Amino acid sequence: MLIFISILWMLALLYGVLILVYRVGWQRRSRLELPADFVPEIFFSVIVPARNEEQNIAACLQSILDNDYPPELIEILVMDDHSTDRTAEIAGSFDRVRCLSLARFLGDRSVHAYKKKALEVAISQARGTVILTTDADCMVPPNWLKHIAAAYKQTHAVMVAGPVAYINDGSLISRFQSLDFMTMQGITAAAAALHLGYMSNGANLSFRKEAFDAVGGYKGIDHLASGDDYLLTMKLQQRFPGRFSFLSHQEAIVQTLPQPDWKSFLNQRIRWASKTGKYKDHRLTGILLLVYLFNLGLLLLTILALIRPSLWPHWLGLFFFKFFVELVLLLPIAKFFGRRRELTAFLFLQPLHIGYIVLAGWLGFRGSYEWKGRRLT
Repeated sequence: MLIFISILWMLALLYGVLILVYRVGWQRRSRLELPADFVPEIFFSVIVPARNEEQNIAACLQSILDNDYPPELIEILVMDDHSTDRTAEIAGSFDRVRCLSLARFLGDRSVHAYKKKALEVAISQARGTVILTTDADCMVPPNWLKHIAAAYKQTHAVMVAGPVAYINDGSLISRFQSLDFMTMQGITAAAAALHLGYMSNGANLSFRKEAFDAVGGYKGIDHLASGDDYLLTMKLQQRFPGRFSFLSHQEAIVQTLPQPDWKSFLNQRIRWASKTGKYKDHRLTGILLLVYLFNLGLLLLTILALIRPSLWPHWLGLFFFKFFVELVLLLPIAKFFGRRRELTAFLFLQPLHIGYIVLAGWLGFRGSYEWKGRRLT
């Protein structure tokens, strides 16, 4: 037992150092501002893959169309992925939107990674020099395109990832997802600033079309159901090292809906976890392993403390160590996203966070999950 406790405290110290390093990275992140005399020049192809999104697609498309950006420099492509509702009909009713059908392209063929195939087909039809992806349940801010265009003009990036935030309706599951995802976004920005690994989210992701073609698009990763964002980021980073940028600006934050229930949430996180280790980024894999082992150790210690009450002091020490070190990281991130009030629930959601990390990590390693009505592996 002493060995287990010693190892767990060692993992805790390593975890604490990691989180404090991320705090330093967050402070060092690039802050790109929109010049007062900025003139848009980039032609964007905004691609929205959609499957059964009749409740959300109209608001998403309208928010893109409402952007303060020259209409002649934007094209919007919706790739309908075998929807059985009115998604395609609604998308097709917008004058400046092209709605493409993945079913027509595939015919009777089936594929393993439908979203990658949907994006691949849409990109092949796109005329823009920069591809910009978002999801059908997202709302983009009015200066979104301007800030992304400015990021490309001010850097030599071939890929620009932007911030994403969940809409919080006040429910327990919504608040939990908001805090969890906000932390992920902060770590994404911090890791990029420190060159400790590169992550991205397809809800707010852009890349140069010529760079996408240069790495063969999704070739080599198209057998994996998930990872259209992260695995593509790895391919581009390998071919174009150092040319990744995270756009850290409040006016570039894309708002998206949280998962409506715990089952959907867990399936989403399993889907995200399933791409871990699928690419040769040993730093990121090692970091994720440390996070998983620390949370697994805390969960095991909880069970052991129920049997041996003398272990509760160690549990309390480790639990509050985790809470305070994560709070140090999360405070400035919550300020950036305008979500500091949500931190009032942070302490009480810690036990739930520990359990979910262990469960999603384990099931993600197994790689089987349900998403959008499909059973994927």
